[in-house]
Amino acid sequence: MAYSITISLSARQLRLYQDRALIRSYPIGVGKSTTPTPIGTFAIASKNPNPGGPFGAMWLGLSVPHYGIHGTNNPASIGGFVSHGCIRMHNRDVLAVARIVPLGTQVTIGR
Repeated sequence: MAYSITISLSARQLRLYQDRALIRSYPIGVGKSTTPTPIGTFAIASKNPNPGGPFGAMWLGLSVPHYGIHGTNNPASIGGFVSHGCIRMHNRDVLAVARIVPLGTQVTIGR
């Protein structure tokens, strides 16, 4: 089974696919205009549970340094343009994604 993730910055939504079929969609928070989320195709490069601080319950590091998909200690920020470029998810959602996707999973970020 091949998994992939697409992120829509304008819709502030992460979509999880299995073999090109949408299996789940999640609300997210993304980068502010002064610290935008990078656009492009990346991969999940690391998984770090309980990274502490504002990163919530899980850090999924992307193949672009210093950016990732992570939980949050501020769930009210989900749905907004609020981060320093990372993708924020509710802790329960990022944990669910982390259980499913392996390292190397493609992540495509677009407007």
